[in-house]
Parts: sequence; structure tokens; C-alpha cells
Amino acid sequence: MAKTHMLRRWRRAAIVGLAAAAVVLSGCSIQISSQPDPSIGDDTMLINADKGNPFFTRNFNPYLTNTRTASRWIYEPLILVNPLDGTLNPWLATEWSQPDARTIVMTIRDGVEWSDGEELTPDDVAFTFQLLKDNPSLDIKGAWQHLESVETDGSDVIMHLQTEDAPSLSILGLTMIVPEHIWADVKDPGTFRNEDPVGTGPFVLGNYNDQQYSVDKNPDYWQADKIEIEHIILPSTNSQLDTVTRGYDWAYSFISDVEGTWGAASPDNAWWFPPGGVIGLMPNLEIAPFDDVNVRRGIALALDREEIAETASEGYMQPAGQTGLILPNQEEYLDPSIPDQGMLTQDADASLAAFAEAGYTLQGDQLVGADGKQLEFALTTANGYSDWTRAAQTVQRQLAEVGVKVTLKLPQPAGYQSAISNGDFEMAIGGMGNGDVYQAYNNLLSSEFYVPSGEATANNFERYRSDEADALLAEYRETVDPARQAEIVNELQGIVYDELPVIGLYYGGIWGLFNDSKFTGWPTEDDPYMIPQNYDSAPLMIFTRLERVKGDDD
Repeated sequence: MAKTHMLRRWRRAAIVGLAAAAVVLSGCSIQISSQPDPSIGDDTMLINADKGNPFFTRNFNPYLTNTRTASRWIYEPLILVNPLDGTLNPWLATEWSQPDARTIVMTIRDGVEWSDGEELTPDDVAFTFQLLKDNPSLDIKGAWQHLESVETDGSDVIMHLQTEDAPSLSILGLTMIVPEHIWADVKDPGTFRNEDPVGTGPFVLGNYNDQQYSVDKNPDYWQADKIEIEHIILPSTNSQLDTVTRGYDWAYSFISDVEGTWGAASPDNAWWFPPGGVIGLMPNLEIAPFDDVNVRRGIALALDREEIAETASEGYMQPAGQTGLILPNQEEYLDPSIPDQGMLTQDADASLAAFAEAGYTLQGDQLVGADGKQLEFALTTANGYSDWTRAAQTVQRQLAEVGVKVTLKLPQPAGYQSAISNGDFEMAIGGMGNGDVYQAYNNLLSSEFYVPSGEATANNFERYRSDEADALLAEYRETVDPARQAEIVNELQGIVYDELPVIGLYYGGIWGLFNDSKFTGWPTEDDPYMIPQNYDSAPLMIFTRLERVKGDDD
């Protein structure tokens, strides 16, 4: 019943061969090359990071979901978090402490000015948090789900938490700070477009029209000596063809055959696709038979993750284990007592044994339950998510080999999101894990997010409930002892490994595309100082690390 290694190798070779043939054929009719705009100077960066619909709306309110991407390079957070591994980097806050699990003290950086010349003060920070409290729709990071009150004391901002809540530090640190002397006069911050933004960040708004805008270096930035980019241009139209041919210095996109497209377009093009989460099968635990761990284990053991990863991600991403951790990013948290780093190997005999524990037996080519009916279910994924669709199709075929019938449901992305939020699915392609291990397990396992199917939730889409997991998560929140926190993480990953609330398949990628002709110093596998995405606040760190390539005349 189980595949042989030779068969797996043959199938993978066939897939790669077909892909290569497609590239060769396309190469006969068109040569892919990048054509940089000669009018863009060597001190200017062209970035594919913002998309019009099809045109830009002039909106630089950093708290609105439809804000322009560059607003997060104009405004800055207190702490800059690397989502790859959860590393906390001092930013507008130079240091912080937690004297107890209900109190956070942040020291605000001296010598920082708003781009209009006013000084940043701790009062600006306290004002920002009050602004979010008074306008809950702006609290996009959920700060006031944790805060009781905020006060200032000299250079410090003191945050009093609602409960013992040590992990809230990173969430509160992500808050982007705005100037009180401007925002205090805004009548309706929830609709304020902030067309002329004033921030503390490395860039200020330059030229603007509805098809393209630019940002210029802030000469008074507190790290101005680390910023070698004078201007950034962001066009509104950027298809995959544009990404490859237009001469972008930085793009973020999944591209099929990246070596033969992006890589072939310019000798200076490079890329880095680190893992950013675990893509997996998400069962609805309120629907039989997925409420039986033996059924979930049977499904997990029937799957060849190497084939799924290669087929889904075109070989870019690796198979994922069953701990919920992202490896190697979070290897330090891995429980050494879990075998093979949590990787489950396809084993058809063990799969059928697990199904037998749940009352299913293989009869001919069908896995049949006590009611005489074949085990079958619908697997939901989002239409247009090509890697997820390929993963679902491979799962469908592999489960058929142990007698399980799977049908695919592919709603549009908005319909998919609604389905998993409301529990309107049997099994879905979904995810688990992120750079903050506590938040990853809390979002996956906490019964605080539990609502019955038919009601909407923002996390724990599989509807998992466990007194043991809740107790561990509560204890993690209550302790500031790193050693005990590490022990709790070991216990939480053991729950995910043993109970399979989500069945891990492969890692989801972060699709960083770079060009080294004008600027170097991009994050890489050897120097993963920041996630290589060009949206949200991550670019703030990357901009400080990039250096201009010096020409003969420099």
C-alpha cells in the first residue's frame, strides 16, 4: 500500500521535467529580461509593494486596512519584531522591563523628531494608546485587549495590564506612534486619510498621483546616517510580468520557476524564500469523524509530505513537522524528546491501524465505517491560491490510496475566510505557527477563541478545546521566567504532536525578490536579520542595512 522511494523519486522527476519543458518552450518564443527605467537614479529604489485598485487612494492613516504601504515606513513602532523568529529589536523604545506579569515599562528614545521638527515625547506614546482606546476600529494589533491603563513617568511609559499577561509585550510594542500635536485635532480618526503624513520614520511623502507615488529620505531621521536610499518609487500597476521585466529593486511575490523568470531576467536578481508558517489540514473538530484523534492520526500517517511540499510549492518549501514550530527558525524551542523533529513519515500500515481504532476497515479500495459507508469528506481551500490547490489535490490522491474519498471545495478567498471563521467546513487547508511561539500556540489552541460552528471566530478555526492547553497558556502568561516558559512550550508542542488539532504538511513561504545592482545588504538565509517582506514595518530594519553600490564616479 505504501509508496516506494523509487516511485516517489520518479514522480518528482516527472513533475520537474514537465516544468522544465514548459520553460524551454516559452524561452523559444520570448526572452525574459529586466528593463530598468533609465530615468531612475542610482540613489532611488523602485519597489513593487503597493497595488492600486487600479488607482491609488491618498490614504496614509497607518491604522486603516487600506492605508498606503509606505505609511508603515513613515510611522514607526516602539519595538520592531522579526516575524521569522520573534526577535524583539529596540526601536522608538530603547529598552523595556517587566517588573511583574501585569506591568510593562518602556523607555522612549531621546532625540527623535517628527518630520515637522517637533520632538517625540512619552506623551505622544500615551496619547497614541488613548487614541486607540477611544477609537477601537483603529486598534488593529489589539492593544486594548491587554491594557488596563497607560501612564508616563519621565522618559518611561508604564503600561498596566488587565491580567498577568507577560506575552503581551510584543503585541503592545508593535503599536505605531502618531504625533499628539496633529492627531489631537482630528475630528474622526476612524475615517481620517492623513493625506500629508508627519511621522518619525526614515521617509516622508514625496510626489503623489493616483498611479504612482514616491517617498523621500527624511534628513532628520534619528538613524539618517544608516539610510542610503534617497527616494523610493511605488507604482500602482505591478503584475507578475511587471515584477520580472520592469527593473524592480525589491518585490514580494510567488513566481513560478523563479530561477527561469526572475533569476534569468537579470544577473543581479536574487531571492530568498524562508518559511513563515505551517500550511496544514485543518479539521473541524465539531464534525464527526474528525472529533476522533484516531481518524486525524490515520489521515496524518497516510500522507507523503515530501511530495505535497514539492508539488504545492514547486520545490521552494520543505515538508513541515507536527509540532507547530517553524524550523529552522524556532529550533531553539524544539522538544528533543519528540522524534524526528516532529516529522511524520508516510506509513500506510500505521495509517490503517489508526483508522481501525476508530472503527474503519479497508474493504477493497474503500475505507468503510461501522455504518457500512465509505469515509469521505470535503476539503476546502481558497480559489486562486495555487499552491494550496495543488496541495489539496495531492492530499486527495494520497488519501484515495487508503480508501478515503475527498472532494474539493474552492470558494473565492472571501468565501473561504468566511467559511473557516464560521466553521462552515469539514476539513480545510489552513495554517498554524508564527514567529512568536506563545501567540502561535495561543491562536491555535486557546478556548478563549472557541465559538460553536455557525459563529465567527478570529482564531482556533478548528474549534479545539482542552483544559490542559488552557492551563498551560494561562501559566505562560503569568510567568516572566524564561526557563519555565520554555518548559511550557515543550508541553504545548507535545499536545499538537499527539492530538493533531491541525495536521502539518509543508512550510508556507515568504517570497522575497531582490536586485543587487544598486543596493546590497538584503536579508538572506545566512543573515536572517529580518523577514524579507516589503510591507508592514519589516522594511524599517531592512532600509537601515542596505548600502548603495558605489560606481566608478562615487
